[in-house]
Amino acid sequence: MTAQNRNPLFVVIAGPTASGKSTLCERLVKEPQLGFERVITTTTRAPRPGEIDGVHYHFLSPEVFEEKVRAGEFLEWAWVHGDRRYGTLASSVIEPLSRGQNLVANVDVQGVASLRACCPRFPLLARSLVPVFINITPEELQQRIRARGTDDEAEIARRMATAEKERAAASQFEHQIHSGSRDEDFAALLEIIEQAKSHRG
Repeated sequence: MTAQNRNPLFVVIAGPTASGKSTLCERLVKEPQLGFERVITTTTRAPRPGEIDGVHYHFLSPEVFEEKVRAGEFLEWAWVHGDRRYGTLASSVIEPLSRGQNLVANVDVQGVASLRACCPRFPLLARSLVPVFINITPEELQQRIRARGTDDEAEIARRMATAEKERAAASQFEHQIHSGSRDEDFAALLEIIEQAKSHRG
């Protein structure tokens, strides 16, 4: 199927923590008729309960992450929440796109800016990139973070501050989802994908 896809899409979903980015990525991949694979991004943060290395993220030590940065292996990377790094390896994006594979990734706002900056060097990336921002009210966001039950008060405050900065960048995105229920958000994502396909068809 992918061999016939001459206009693959790279859907990049950004938004505040707990806005549902990972859920949307997972749901998109689980719809086989849509033909999407998830790009596994890399982080220096510790795995949360239930997270598996190489499935949810590539979990690297800060030292190994830095080695890969110096070797030029990342398409984008950024500091997030002050002391953690997240990034996307170039090989995990460009090679699948060249085979016609649709991709989806959960990337922070800084990462999307870095991907845009790489577009002049990677024409295939420029043609396929579909950035989507999930907008969520501060009240709903804090409720979701607390419901998750994994962060202390200091971490919640840090995440809320980061979210405020991320929301300020929402206007830079061609596509936005104003978060509601999970089904509503997914329906909005599918509509964005159909629009992107029609523009590239």
